Amino acid sequence: MGSITCRCSLGARLCFCFALVVTLAAISIGGASEAEGDRLRITWEDDILTIHDERLPEGHLETWYLEAYCRAGSTDRDWAETVIGHETELIEADEADEADEADGRIHLRCELSDGVIVEHILTAGEDEVDIRITAHNPTQRTSAAHWAQPCARVGRFTGHPGDQSGTEYDYLEKSFVFIDGELERMPTRDWATEARYEPGQVWSAPGVDRDDVNPRPLNPHVPTYGLIGCFSDDDSLIFAVAFEPYQELFQGVIQCLHADFRIGGLEPGETHEVRGKIYIVDNDVEALLDRYRTDFPQQVRK
Repeated sequence: MGSITCRCSLGARLCFCFALVVTLAAISIGGASEAEGDRLRITWEDDILTIHDERLPEGHLETWYLEAYCRAGSTDRDWAETVIGHETELIEADEADEADEADGRIHLRCELSDGVIVEHILTAGEDEVDIRITAHNPTQRTSAAHWAQPCARVGRFTGHPGDQSGTEYDYLEKSFVFIDGELERMPTRDWATEARYEPGQVWSAPGVDRDDVNPRPLNPHVPTYGLIGCFSDDDSLIFAVAFEPYQELFQGVIQCLHADFRIGGLEPGETHEVRGKIYIVDNDVEALLDRYRTDFPQQVRK
């Protein structure tokens, strides 16, 4: 009986160990899947980039990607004379799941009317979208493509969707830029009110000719950082966007915020690279700035 008892005890132990291994493996697999599901997800259709995240109002935030490519000399000129026509094509995206939810990586290609080709690789992370842009001029002509506008629509995010008369600019109180190293909510000090087109607000990037930005009221201050953003309605989250190099920061008229990236014109055969980030992070301004300074060390003004 003793030997039989011993063998049964050993078998029980073996069964228990096997069950434990299987359970731990299942937990590990489940944990990996859950962690993978925690990242942001992105889709693109009809020139709209949509970021999907359950933390967001209605589960998503939209960016007009891209609104326009622009020529220099734009500050006091009719907008129709500034815009360079373009068409954007979806080249590749991660396969959507059965619920037709979002993807993790998107490849877009813009073809400008002057022949320039701009490739965009957008990759979703845990709380950011990484953007890599390559602009190439394959033609024998100089391209006037100087800067471009991704247009993030933040009305719902800030709790001010603008569906009531007179409330369309209430989102300003949730929006910010950095001036003299400090976060300033909009409308910031020295808010400009006169321009070819009104309202709105433009902050020209350091070193950028003030004749080459959006024809909206031009703020006299140069931003400390190429970062513009806003707080969510409940103040739990921050949305922010930055590019390197950038042309301007811009508060627009369709409840939008812009960090407009700079191309700078392209000679025949020339290629320019641009990097960008869209952040959707917990409301911790200092933590966001630490990440931004790491991601864009070129923009840290001494």
